[in-house]
Amino acid sequence: MNIPLIVLLLVFAAIAVRQISPVRLPVWQIMLAGAGAVVATGAIRSAEALRAINPEIMAFLFWMFLLGRALETSGYLEHLAYALFSRATTASGLLLFVVFGCGLFSALLMNDTIAIVGTPVMLLLARQHGIHAKPLLLALAFSVTTGSVMSPIGNPQNLLIALDALPSSAFASFGRYLVVPTLLSLAATFLILKFLFREHFAAREIAHEQAELRDPRMAAVARFSLLVLAVLTVIKIALTAAGRGEALPITWIAAGAGLPVLLLSPGRARLLRTLDWPTLIFFAAMFVLMESVWNTGFFQHTFAVAGIDLFDTGTILAVSILLSQLVSNVPLVALFLPLLHGPEVPVRLLMALAAGSTIAGNLLIFGAASNVIILQSAESRGEHSLGFLEFAIPGMLITAAQTAIYALFLLLLP
Repeated sequence: MNIPLIVLLLVFAAIAVRQISPVRLPVWQIMLAGAGAVVATGAIRSAEALRAINPEIMAFLFWMFLLGRALETSGYLEHLAYALFSRATTASGLLLFVVFGCGLFSALLMNDTIAIVGTPVMLLLARQHGIHAKPLLLALAFSVTTGSVMSPIGNPQNLLIALDALPSSAFASFGRYLVVPTLLSLAATFLILKFLFREHFAAREIAHEQAELRDPRMAAVARFSLLVLAVLTVIKIALTAAGRGEALPITWIAAGAGLPVLLLSPGRARLLRTLDWPTLIFFAAMFVLMESVWNTGFFQHTFAVAGIDLFDTGTILAVSILLSQLVSNVPLVALFLPLLHGPEVPVRLLMALAAGSTIAGNLLIFGAASNVIILQSAESRGEHSLGFLEFAIPGMLITAAQTAIYALFLLLLP
């Protein structure tokens, strides 16, 4: 009996029905129960479970959560929101700014970063302009996932492809194959969301107000941390373009941005106390559960028995989208890369893997880590409108449209 697979399906089912359940458990508790079940049944040893928790991702999330908390607590996040979105004069224009703004930022600062910082911004915009939070949170989720496709530093799986298979030509390859279809995919995302939530994004005018800083000293520290983040990101881009992206790990960038908050902020104790610990617990538990599922070899065996042609662009695109729903997209990319190695492998196959494994996050809410960050962060602030089905309905439409766009471009380009 494949206990890890059964537990995974039960976890997914519990999360899917929790909106209509009389007892609404937080998603982090459901995932923690799943991880506890596979450890308790011996499906994965305790030592192996600990090793499965990726320390780099956990550290990245910790430091970025700390920076995000300082931005929000100090009130500086509201100033940033005003600077970024005050040019939008209608609700429809605001949606356009959110989709393209967050999408483009995610290509430079990594999608998880924008998800962390963007969630409280979306909730703030919803309150200020009388717009339901759900469509804005969905716009954030779909845009950060989609926008990250076009950059080798937009998400962890792209970075893995860039460093492993395209160390000297990553930016050129991503630019040639993925920039134009990604911009078109962001446009498709905007149009689909505007149609599905047309009652929220009518042409009515909206007015923006700039709030006062609640903690000027903490805001100054947070502003300095953002500057550090921007400088380190530019250095990372330059190093990656030179084929030496591994010299500055993403975790170091996050630590460089978060350390000033920890060391210089006058309210560090309060920030640590109110940090989004449930999301960190969720990710640790998810790593354990997914590792136990991966160790069963079920998906690898199914993959081999099916006789899938890995050198077909459409196949790679489809398989990476579907399998990323059940296992994390980073392990999936790690499985594919050894099979797509060598000078004879067309670059478009690697780009299909990057696109498919990333836009998989637009299909179901657990297809991308950034979705989980947004869900958990919103719920920790009392917003429970974003659930499994609420995400899946627009997600299926957006994923279908984007798959067609990427497939068309990847099949046409040599």
